[in-house]
Amino acid sequence: MSRPDGPSGTRASSGDEMVVAVVVTHDRTELLRLSLDVVARQSRPVDHLIVVDNAAQDEVREIVESQPVPTTYLGSKYNLGGAGGFALGMLHALALGADRVWLADDDGRPEDENVLATLLDCARRHGLAEVSPVVVDIAQPDRLAFPLRRGVAWRRQRSELFAPGDPDSDLLAGISSLFNGALFTADAIAAVGIPDLRLFIRGDEVEIHRRLLRSGLPFGTCLTTAYLHPYGSDEFKPILGGRMHTQYPDNPTKRYFTYRNRGYVQSQPGQRKLIPQEWARFGWFFLVQQRDVAGFREWMRLRSLGRRERFTRP
Repeated sequence: MSRPDGPSGTRASSGDEMVVAVVVTHDRTELLRLSLDVVARQSRPVDHLIVVDNAAQDEVREIVESQPVPTTYLGSKYNLGGAGGFALGMLHALALGADRVWLADDDGRPEDENVLATLLDCARRHGLAEVSPVVVDIAQPDRLAFPLRRGVAWRRQRSELFAPGDPDSDLLAGISSLFNGALFTADAIAAVGIPDLRLFIRGDEVEIHRRLLRSGLPFGTCLTTAYLHPYGSDEFKPILGGRMHTQYPDNPTKRYFTYRNRGYVQSQPGQRKLIPQEWARFGWFFLVQQRDVAGFREWMRLRSLGRRERFTRP
């Protein structure tokens, strides 16, 4: 359902490009309200806002329709997950005529009202098909929400992302955290594709990042703006004195989708070279560090499901 505003019926700004924001939500009404409050009030306004509601709640519809920009509410009675939700929203954005599509989740939000304008400026100056903000901890914005490896070193602070001796550089090329604040051109979406519905949650952003790398399109992270997100580094467990990490989510459902989807993604072109390292890291974590033989067997089983493309939900 659409609620068009503005003189054209589809645009909130008079910019030469149509920017459509896509937000996916599922049963997190208050967090969504906080997210939309920033997304819909950017200094460079979005021309249209699409919200995909995987719980099809009337309250969410009302929140969406109350925004100060043109909106479309897409309520789904079937939970499409983050992957399917973004796929639906991105296709709808293209159908509306979007030149660029700005993606956001319901549990995070842009750090201020200038994020979109900064991303657009960075993308134009560097000729980027996709650009992301730095994703930082919503509680401690100087800390990264997820660890990021630059070269052989893991970075955990926002300030560590700037290259030594080049503090004025505003771009980390070839690395992006998807989909938290990611801004794609329409042509990039056409070339790279939309998220794979089968992945549901976990790993869909890694799979799109894989496709971006293989496409040859220029992309990166703009270091002068940020997206606030709940801290997610607790899942990444250090091994070998912190020189490497493994991912161990805090509940069986998250582990199911994480490990199954990693099995699928790493069976794809461009990712297969990581398989020996994956076995070494998780073998060490489960068998040496945790002494959890059953956990290692379950990890192998879930990886095998993904590799064989068995995508049934638990």
